[in-house]
Amino acid sequence: MKTHTFRELHANPKKPLILANIWDVAGARLIESLGAKAVATTSAGVAWSLGYPDGNYMSARLQARLAEEIVKAVKVPVSVDFEAGYSNKPSVVVENLKPLAAAGIAGINIEDGTDAPALLAKKIEAIKKLTSSLGVDIFVNVRTDVYLQDLVADEKKVQETLDRAAVYQSAGADGLFVPGLTDVSEIAQITKGTDLPVNLMSSSVLPKVDELAKLNVRRLSAGTAIAQIAYKQVARLAENFLKNGDCAVFNEDALPYSQFQNLFEGRE
Repeated sequence: MKTHTFRELHANPKKPLILANIWDVAGARLIESLGAKAVATTSAGVAWSLGYPDGNYMSARLQARLAEEIVKAVKVPVSVDFEAGYSNKPSVVVENLKPLAAAGIAGINIEDGTDAPALLAKKIEAIKKLTSSLGVDIFVNVRTDVYLQDLVADEKKVQETLDRAAVYQSAGADGLFVPGLTDVSEIAQITKGTDLPVNLMSSSVLPKVDELAKLNVRRLSAGTAIAQIAYKQVARLAENFLKNGDCAVFNEDALPYSQFQNLFEGRE
């Protein structure tokens, strides 16, 4: 089962699970072909590619449709950034999750944002009740925005994160995602203070992955970084071409057309 495989990928103390977050089917197949152990979406990249801002504005229906196509296209487990579940009502969050579960995803990210921890705990409980009734073991990775959105004073962030982790774990969370956490001392305190496998988001100031493993970090995500860099390159190339009409801009190194074609060979 892909759900079991995905859960096991968080259990290696010597090597964190590395997720190069993508936003479309081509990206998913490409990442898989490069040896990724799992595929994960970035909510921002997905939302932008479909014409929405990041932050729970996108239709849950569109999210589910994309997830279904990605799951069909790859053999590795797929985790979906579910934002905040696209509703403040746990009952609606569960309805939004049903088509994702039916698509065969192995995991989700769900975030607290600026909401009270109690609300996310209720969502987690409702999600776990649903997955249990369906007989699926979706990995629920809970994102807390304590650091990302500066929800409390700096000196209180470690304890606030651990307090929230305890609430979310009691509700049934399987993992803890703390984007914005980069300080080595604070990483160590948080990984030591919770039983949940800790997930960090990429940052140029983070230690190398081997050092993160020593700090007991179990998962490292690219977040929106790959999408932002990719779209910057699109903007650079397109701006030059639109302004000057100079085809020489496309002489740059590119992935061969045949490589992309081969990624989807045999699909109907």
